[in-house]
Amino acid sequence: MTPKPSICDLTAANLAHAIAKGDLSSCEVVEAHLGRIEEQEPHLTAFVTVDAEGARRAAQICDAAPAPIGPLHGVPVAIKDLTDTAGLATTYGSVLFRDHVPAEDDLVVARLRRAGAIILGKTNTPEFGFGAVCTNRLRGPTRNPFDPALTSGGSSGGSAVAVAAGMVPLAHGTDFGGSVRTPASFCDVASIRPTPGRIPSPRRPLGWDMLASHGFLARGVDDLELALSVCAGPDAYDPLSAGVVNDDRPLAGRPRIAVTPDFGVARVARDVRARFGGACKALARVADVAEASPDCGGAIETFRALRAAHIASSYGELLRTRRAELTPTVIWNIEAGANLSAEGYLHAERRRTAIYRSFRALFGRADFLVAPAASVFPWPNEISDVMSIDGMQLETPIDYLAVTFIVSLVGFPVLTLPVLRGVNELPFGIQIIAPPGSEARLLAFGRILENELGFSHRRPKLP
Repeated sequence: MTPKPSICDLTAANLAHAIAKGDLSSCEVVEAHLGRIEEQEPHLTAFVTVDAEGARRAAQICDAAPAPIGPLHGVPVAIKDLTDTAGLATTYGSVLFRDHVPAEDDLVVARLRRAGAIILGKTNTPEFGFGAVCTNRLRGPTRNPFDPALTSGGSSGGSAVAVAAGMVPLAHGTDFGGSVRTPASFCDVASIRPTPGRIPSPRRPLGWDMLASHGFLARGVDDLELALSVCAGPDAYDPLSAGVVNDDRPLAGRPRIAVTPDFGVARVARDVRARFGGACKALARVADVAEASPDCGGAIETFRALRAAHIASSYGELLRTRRAELTPTVIWNIEAGANLSAEGYLHAERRRTAIYRSFRALFGRADFLVAPAASVFPWPNEISDVMSIDGMQLETPIDYLAVTFIVSLVGFPVLTLPVLRGVNELPFGIQIIAPPGSEARLLAFGRILENELGFSHRRPKLP
């Protein structure tokens, strides 16, 4: 007889349905997840801040409401600690902001609350999101629930671990170069990085910047779709959000999938290539699969340049005034853009445009493009940066992310799903990429892979 799942094993969609029907109260659900956090947080360090009393108050309000407030009524969620939460400490993973309490929610948080979600706390991240290991001078390292000696990945590692360990069914993340996708791959969960602007960022200083995006991590596609449904939609103060066009044509016939282990330029470990090859064989059961890639020549240098320019612009003043309080990783990231010329920046933008058009051309003959969601498997927490793959030295500490940051460069939506694994195999995920605006089709295909191929989360054995 199959044992009845605990509250913490239920998905966000299941919980929302059970609370709406009256089978569970929001207070019960919140207490169950707070209990899981209390039990697992000493081992895993997924959270910077847990707001137990605030969550309990919000649950009581939900239970007293005459009808569900919204689609996430009474469902606990976690927010990455790079994103502002009104009245709840937001540290950005930095001692410089250990006492920072925002007056207002970021729009993505406000929309989650309006949908009835209950914020349980803020998940751990490297300082300002810069780092391969999810640690900072406040908390960490955030440990992988499948092997606590290993990293959870950066920079949404706290959110990935919170979801994988059942501390919350759904967590928010942000993704610049792979920050929801790498932790999702390492922790056997699903993630979505939507088309930039799909979830607006009206306070973003560079309004037309599409390198960074909000995203979500969950244990399945249904929960990602639910989160996206309540957070998507234009905002007058985000110029990118006004330009997102829905491309919601349904899947017709057998999908055509282009697969690439490396986009022709990324360094990818041999054991990752082997696992990816097995995933591609499985995909052939539900789709027509052919190896193909956009022309990504120069993509690594292009992303390095654009990322460095953005970081230097955003954090250069901190480097000048508070250098001694910053981690070495943050210092390296800021200094990398200090000497970039206007000509160098525009050259990178020209190359980026060419790569985008090559992606577009590929989607004239394929419905989806599939690639690994990480170039390596999780490594020990004591190793701060990936500087070589299979013994080959990398030029910079971010190059191991090339297999994900190439997609950030062009702004196509990406769904990450865990693939099947053996008993002793570490988690591993794939990126499923679609044209901008086609999240509905992407999620529909993800559901096929979950149901027909078993590309879905399996719970870790928790202490």
